[in-house]
Amino acid sequence: MSVAIVTGAGSGIGRAIALRLAKDGYKVVVNDFNLDAAQAVAREIGATAFPVQGDVSDEQDVARMVETCVAQFGQPTHLINNAGHIHQARFTDMKVSDFDRMIAVHLRGVFLCTHAVLPGMLERGEGVIVNMASQLGQIGGVELVHYSAAKAGIIGMTKALAREVSEQGVRVNAVAPGPINTPLVRALSQDWQDAKAAELPLGRFGEPDEVAGTVAFLCSSDAALFVGQTLSPNSGDVML
Repeated sequence: MSVAIVTGAGSGIGRAIALRLAKDGYKVVVNDFNLDAAQAVAREIGATAFPVQGDVSDEQDVARMVETCVAQFGQPTHLINNAGHIHQARFTDMKVSDFDRMIAVHLRGVFLCTHAVLPGMLERGEGVIVNMASQLGQIGGVELVHYSAAKAGIIGMTKALAREVSEQGVRVNAVAPGPINTPLVRALSQDWQDAKAAELPLGRFGEPDEVAGTVAFLCSSDAALFVGQTLSPNSGDVML
């Protein structure tokens, strides 16, 4: 039985991932900072989902999330580190608290959630971890220095951890979407959105379901040879 924890699954890409994995037969723990949002997605899925409120940057919240998963469905076989946070500011206007919160949610969150589930995966000799990065972690973004730094850190963490644990049966990969039509992106200025859309070879932002398909692939046995990779559903924004 496949059991997935999806963080930040109350809306946007996380919601799409939770729905897709449930459709593919997974039991899904739907985590979100907003309990109402998590509950709504769990209800949408049905009996094979369970909502858990929690801040991924909080060690106790993460421990409770994993304990709930084990109690409801058993040990997690898959972890999707998707929880995110957005804030836009010029670097010179950025407060230390802005930077700290960005790193806490993205980079510390990936560390804490992975640290909580990895021992069990290693003990069983199998597991899949997919980390949500961003193309801005590869090319940077104006007024998004802290976000870009956090996402670049996730890519680096993904590669380093994959080198440590792949021989023990745990596959670790990342997904680096371009701009996707989600509440996080819609929270950015309209000027930024218009300028970004004009740059894209595909001519449009992606949709959450399109990113969910990439995650579902990495979670599947079809991705058995993918180790430490960063797949990029980004409308052609970054071509590697």
